[in-house]
Amino acid sequence: MANVIQLTFNPFQENTYVVYDDTKECIVVDPGCLFPDEKAELLETIHRLELRPVRLINTHCHIDHILGNHFISTTFNLVLEAHQGEQVVLDTGVQVASMYQIPYPEPSPAIGKFLTAGDVIEFGETKLKAIFTPGHSPASLSFYCEKDRFVLSGDVLFKNSIGRYDLPGGNYQTLMKNIREKLMVLPDEVKVYSGHGVATTIGAERGGNPFLVGE
Repeated sequence: MANVIQLTFNPFQENTYVVYDDTKECIVVDPGCLFPDEKAELLETIHRLELRPVRLINTHCHIDHILGNHFISTTFNLVLEAHQGEQVVLDTGVQVASMYQIPYPEPSPAIGKFLTAGDVIEFGETKLKAIFTPGHSPASLSFYCEKDRFVLSGDVLFKNSIGRYDLPGGNYQTLMKNIREKLMVLPDEVKVYSGHGVATTIGAERGGNPFLVGE
């Protein structure tokens, strides 16, 4: 069975996820750890559970989701995996960090392995299917575990809300289309782990999200 650990980091209160199973292999998704205490918390979690990180993945490459990419990549000798369409976003990291006046002393490595729709992320005994869900960013991916009924939605879907669509590469119609056609078709009980805020379920959002009710 896959287990999902949520750690909240950086001034944007971004959710970093460590997903692992009984084999102790794990993946790190969207490491937002910026400050030394945040990096220490992530390492402590990994070491306390005796986990072995085998993949580093970004749902998308906005600055708050990539601040710890270099740290995880170098600490565990992992290449960054994300959709090719997010490289253009990744490349603006230094500029965006400067705009928000946050430190970014260790810029992310380039994407070393491109993921695309339908790819299966395998580690230990766990499989996550990549779902192409742009609209918040140009090429965001969500990752669905059918066996254990959860999805990592990045900044596409939140509890009672949806992702911003006013950033470069965002589009409201595209975002809503992907939420309706690719996430809302999942079973009600599927737990949604978002890039910010608390977890929810597909059923709760289908029935109560003001952006989706009546769709």
